[in-house]
Amino acid sequence: KPQLVASNNRFCRFLEEYCPVVTETYYPTIWCWEGRVQTLLRPFITSRPQVQYRNELIKTADGGQISLDWFDNNDSLYYPDASTRPTVLLLPGLTGTSKESYILHMIHQSETLGYRCVVFNNRGIAGEDLLTPRTYCAANTEDLEAVVHHVHSLHPSAPFMAAGVSMGGMLLLNYLGKTGRDTPLMAAAIFSAGWNVFESVESLEKPLNWLLFNYYLTTCLQSSISRHRQILEKLFDMDLVMKARTIREFDKRFTSVMFGYPTIDDYYEDASPCRKLKSVGIPVLCLNSVDDVFSPGHAIPVETAKQNANVALVLTSCGGHIGFLEGIWPRKCTYMDRVFKQFVQAMFEHGNKIFSM
Repeated sequence: KPQLVASNNRFCRFLEEYCPVVTETYYPTIWCWEGRVQTLLRPFITSRPQVQYRNELIKTADGGQISLDWFDNNDSLYYPDASTRPTVLLLPGLTGTSKESYILHMIHQSETLGYRCVVFNNRGIAGEDLLTPRTYCAANTEDLEAVVHHVHSLHPSAPFMAAGVSMGGMLLLNYLGKTGRDTPLMAAAIFSAGWNVFESVESLEKPLNWLLFNYYLTTCLQSSISRHRQILEKLFDMDLVMKARTIREFDKRFTSVMFGYPTIDDYYEDASPCRKLKSVGIPVLCLNSVDDVFSPGHAIPVETAKQNANVALVLTSCGGHIGFLEGIWPRKCTYMDRVFKQFVQAMFEHGNKIFSM
């Protein structure tokens, strides 16, 4: 059974009644139970539901642009009125876009419930041009603030939630820690977030983890900026950036410099959501596996979570990073998908009961 951590008994009772998956025994796929195996195999095993997006480019205050992919769900039977159709904002991981299988599954789950979704693609990675020499990071929430405001302004009467995965979850937590209750979001779901960046990079620099994950992710980051080389060369030594062999080296030479941090430690401190968790002002459900090499179990802020009545942690012993595969042939639905579906439905349909139970 997963461990449910929450200081608020009413929040616990709410989850037990309307999101019972968090109290059910999670049976990981028996032939890939180890965390690294789950992490590596999920993208290849899980299906990719067909989703038709409507793309929107919005301008930012600094002259940049952000690509949003909308799934309007105009055929929704439960919510035919678009003005009040519940909306879920989805934030993919470090180099992820709206095409990631875990995002497609979240949209598929939302479609069956009648909800609308919009995917926030970080700058420069979804095929759009960089108009300014700026990309994104886990600590800077300005682009997310702009997107939340934009989506809410289009549908001010629609219930509004967000879900973030991996770095998208870190960014969402940092935004919620900054805004407190001053957000149009009614709740959020966080999956496989890295809670303490120092611990995450240290784990990823262990020899086997570097070989399996770190080097590949570093090359993905380099690839995501290489096509914008012309505009980025004005501010960065791109040859040096392209020689990075770890995420830490990439962040030291590129990310921390771009966002004006004196040192990489200053950036990692600011990017770590564990330092902002006390300030979260809306209900948040966070799912992590303690065998996730991207977010080691010992770095999950269990004691801090117990100090905020708005926060609930769901911790599984297996599942890896965005894995949570279950069943003999885990092609269609993961434990993470079920947590997402039940929690967003619980909040949209029964959220007013959360602190009255």
